[in-house]
Amino acid sequence: MNDPGLVFRVLGGGQAAEHADDYAGLHAEVYGDPPYRRADDAEVYPGRFRVQRRQPGFVLAEARHGGYLVGYAAGMPLRPSTSWWRELTTPLPAEVTEEHPGRTFALVDLLVRASWRRQGIGAELHGLILDGRPEERATLTVLPAAAPAQNAFRTWGWRKVARARSASGTDAPVADVLVTVLPVKY
Repeated sequence: MNDPGLVFRVLGGGQAAEHADDYAGLHAEVYGDPPYRRADDAEVYPGRFRVQRRQPGFVLAEARHGGYLVGYAAGMPLRPSTSWWRELTTPLPAEVTEEHPGRTFALVDLLVRASWRRQGIGAELHGLILDGRPEERATLTVLPAAAPAQNAFRTWGWRKVARARSASGTDAPVADVLVTVLPVKY
């Protein structure tokens, strides 16, 4: 990544709220293409983001070029009462799914505009959002058909532990649930 015009910042929930429209626009752009396309996602994302950014420990790393948002990653620690592990297609043992404060950070978004991909921006955002996290591990979901994302996460040390269906119903896509031990090592 050699573009001196790229600026990376890490923001808390309040700061991220100031740019919510930028994130919603990029989310709609990225998730408007296969394999991600879902008819209801553009309406669901703003509410989901509003709830997530208010969670204790929420963090967002962004990449901008001249003020133009080119990518972001967002996440937060899971609470002991989390629903994260409830929609698994097959059960996992309690030692995997039980949560306690400080156990798991959920990486809920990692997006880069198509024209900015393959420049190391996703890897930089990944590193920024996970760098210095105090949790024991991190988790995320990714569609099986999202081959570039699957390959990147595997390269970065993530491993598949399960599959899950979104709580939005039986027509929702099944996603792979990945986990990595923190701190992340490259």
